[in-house]
Amino acid sequence: MSFLRGANRTAVVMCIEIALMRKGNVNYSLVLSKLHSLYNCSIYDCIDNPISLKTVLKQVYTNDYDSILDDIGKEMIVMDMGELKLEFSQIMRSNP
Repeated sequence: MSFLRGANRTAVVMCIEIALMRKGNVNYSLVLSKLHSLYNCSIYDCIDNPISLKTVLKQVYTNDYDSILDDIGKEMIVMDMGELKLEFSQIMRSNP
């Protein structure tokens, strides 16, 4: 998803963050912490490397991984980003 620039990039990050925060601030903070400690990056940086985000989300939301992806997808639909939702979903749901 490295083609995203400017406003679209920020909107995707907002969708991810809103969905994560709705699941609880503790897990949201844990995601940020793990991204920083394991990959020295933020959610914003993960737009260029979504595999890092995928790995951390699977660690934090072990049993709720599919649910969190659905929530992120719903936020993208609300933001009228249906095409990006499809690409994001394909990347995040693909096997390692």
